[in-house]
Amino acid sequence: MIGRTNYFHQLATIRWQAEYCRSGFPLFIAYGGSCIILSTETQGRKIKNHLNVNRIMALKQTIDEVLSTEIKRDIAERYFSFRKLIEEDEMDLEEKIRQYSIILEKRISFDLIRIYILLKKEKFINTFLKLAGLDNKLFYDPYLSESATIAARVFRCQRFSGFTKAGRFTNFLFECYENLYYHTEIYHRHIDELVEERGLIAEEIKQFYNENDLSSILGFIHSLGNEEVCSCIQGGPETGLAEELAWKMKIPPLPPIEKTLTILPQLAEPYEIKQDLKKLAQKAYKEQQTEFLKMFDQKRSPCDRLGM
Repeated sequence: MIGRTNYFHQLATIRWQAEYCRSGFPLFIAYGGSCIILSTETQGRKIKNHLNVNRIMALKQTIDEVLSTEIKRDIAERYFSFRKLIEEDEMDLEEKIRQYSIILEKRISFDLIRIYILLKKEKFINTFLKLAGLDNKLFYDPYLSESATIAARVFRCQRFSGFTKAGRFTNFLFECYENLYYHTEIYHRHIDELVEERGLIAEEIKQFYNENDLSSILGFIHSLGNEEVCSCIQGGPETGLAEELAWKMKIPPLPPIEKTLTILPQLAEPYEIKQDLKKLAQKAYKEQQTEFLKMFDQKRSPCDRLGM
């Protein structure tokens, strides 16, 4: 009995050591209290299984890296594509503001300057501004009525209608106001268009920040496991760099249209003040210099820049 008991005890010990060597040292097996080398075929099978495990682990790591890279690329493309659209809309708005300012500078200003020169006296000009509904003397300068060069430029190649010199003078003043009214109406429509576009861009910016909070994006990218990306939010002395970057990349709000372009009031309808304008023209005609009135001897002003 004792011998048989020792035999089973040794067999159990050998089996336990075999399991230990098989898990800890794949190339050995226990026998008689010590580990011996396995056969060549068994070694090959163990090595092959070990390599397969390594390949699976490497493949899993590669897939994780590819997915992480694709997610980061998608986030970046979404962020910068949306931002680029907003910047392009802002550039289009700035170009329209530049174009529409030409209407103010080239058309409306010339209409007003012609009227100022025709009326000549400041008291007549003030009366006209009240009739038209203008708050201030836009583009007005007392030097205008004294400068022959400015007069030659703004009255170049103009047509006059009427049977007499006084009639042509009066009719031309009214035509200048009609042009002023027409150009102002166009200008108002353009201003309304710019205000609407600015509002749409402001909504785009608001939506952009609702969907693309930069601090949250950087935190999410960091959570993907790439420690080199956005180390600024790891803590320590660089904790606030993410917020600083978000502040630097912030899209500045668009200035109001009235800050970039002059807003003109609604002018009186030409037919409403026609008779008052004719009376004002008759008074101004008597105050004009003879040399200036020679321009109305004909039904068309000279087209030479220096001619009057």
